Amino acid sequence: MKSSISIFILFSVIFTISESRAQDSDPEWRQLFNGKDLSGWTTKIKGYPVGENFGNTFRVEDGIMRVSYDQYDTFDLRYGHIFYNENFSDYILRVEYRFVGEQCAGGQGWALRNSGIMVHGQSPESMDLDQFFPVSIEVQLLGGNGKDERTTANLCTPGTNVVMNDELILRHCTNSGSKTYHGDQWVTVEVEVRGNEVIRHFADGDLVLEYTKPQLDERDDDAKKLIVDGDLMLYGGTISLQSESHPVEFRKVEIKVLE
Repeated sequence: MKSSISIFILFSVIFTISESRAQDSDPEWRQLFNGKDLSGWTTKIKGYPVGENFGNTFRVEDGIMRVSYDQYDTFDLRYGHIFYNENFSDYILRVEYRFVGEQCAGGQGWALRNSGIMVHGQSPESMDLDQFFPVSIEVQLLGGNGKDERTTANLCTPGTNVVMNDELILRHCTNSGSKTYHGDQWVTVEVEVRGNEVIRHFADGDLVLEYTKPQLDERDDDAKKLIVDGDLMLYGGTISLQSESHPVEFRKVEIKVLE
């Protein structure tokens, strides 16, 4: 009996490992971050020209993309983004992230354990030198402070608006229904993007937020420059990751393009 149980456990372990490897090598998933360097990515930090990675903010160490501030004296509102050099419209994006260490001196209080995934974004080349954030849809990534509730995979809308329950949402941020993630644990967030139809946020596999009709906000000065022939709707754009003053690490950034 013990021998049968042992064999069952052994085969279960082998099956689990094989299944995991099959998922990792799924040809439908494309790795945007290669685990070696920042090939295919372009930085844009407020106050610096496109491609200038001030303070080596974005770097790769030990197979992880790190957002670090050890070469900053103070943050000084130098919000940054690293853009993948390709536009996408219909896809699922999967990102694994965690917050580490202490916030950079001079970082704003709301930026504690705060980062983001920007989708349907403008290109870094189209941003003004001193522009804080790209016009985009932000999947806000937040970490807990160790005691209070604080959801992640929220929505923020720099220069944009969305529709929820047939209502145009004009507020800047909307909380998701996720749980709070304290400490330095890895969290998996997926974003399902269907052009202009619907965007869904998932945290560790759970659907936590959904909305439709992502669009430019004609009240916003940066967004106004991107409006063509009066069409506000967003159908695709860039993907970027944020630098907002708290060290954050990304160990996986992968995409599955949808039909």
